Amino acid sequence: MNPRQRRGVMLMVAAALAAIVLFFVAVNYVGGVNSQVAPKTTVYRATSEIAAYSVIKEDQLEAVEVPKRWTSPEAAEGIDDLVGRRVSYNIAEGTYLGNDMLLPVSALNENEREIALTVDSKTGIAGRVRSGDFVDVYAVFDGESGGSSQVLVRNVRVVSVSGSESRSETTNRDEITQREVTPVTLALEPDDALAVTYADAFALTVRLVGLPPDIGEEDRSREPSKLDGSDLGLPGGGS
Repeated sequence: MNPRQRRGVMLMVAAALAAIVLFFVAVNYVGGVNSQVAPKTTVYRATSEIAAYSVIKEDQLEAVEVPKRWTSPEAAEGIDDLVGRRVSYNIAEGTYLGNDMLLPVSALNENEREIALTVDSKTGIAGRVRSGDFVDVYAVFDGESGGSSQVLVRNVRVVSVSGSESRSETTNRDEITQREVTPVTLALEPDDALAVTYADAFALTVRLVGLPPDIGEEDRSREPSKLDGSDLGLPGGGS
C-alpha cells in the first residue's frame, strides 16, 4: 500500500470515528431535551381573579400542558380536584392552581356544624393552632358585680386555619387601628355552635386554649368550668 492509499484509509477511519462521536453527541442531546420537555402533564391556571374563600368554577380554569418536571408537587392535575373547592386567599389571573391554595375539605359528621372565629395572636394561641388540632373555647363576660371566665366547650376539632388578614377597628377614643386576625373554623355540635356564636357576639373576648395530644381520651369532669372575681378573692367579684 503506497503512502497515498494509507492516507486515504486513515481519512476514512477518522471520518468514521467522527461520525460515531457525532451520533452519540446527538443521541445525548436529544435525550437531554426529551428529559426536559417530556413527559407532559395537565395543570390548570386561573382565567380570571378568584377572590379568597370563593368557590372555584369550571369556567375560571384553563387546562395547560407543561413538562411534568417543571410542575410543583402541589400542582392539581385533575379538574375535579379544583371545581367546587374554595381558595384560601386571592388568586391572580394566570396563576397555576395547586392543592396548597385550597381550603381543606370539611369532614363533618351528621352531628357537627362548622363555625368560624376570627382570632389574633393573643386569642388564637399565637398562631400555633393547626388543622386537625383540638382546643377548648373560653369566653370572658362582663357583669355588674364583676366579670366571669368560663369554658364554652371542650375538645373542639379545628377544621381549617386561613391566612391572616388586616381589619380596621375603632377604639374608645374613636381612633382607627389595624388588627391582624386569622379565621379559624371549628367543628361543633349544634348546641355548642349556638353558645360559641353568642359569646363571639357579646363576650368581652373569646379564646382558644391549646390541648396536649390525646387529652380527649381523659376524664376532664374535675376541671373547673367557670371562674369569677370571688374565686380569686377579689373585691366585688360575683357570678
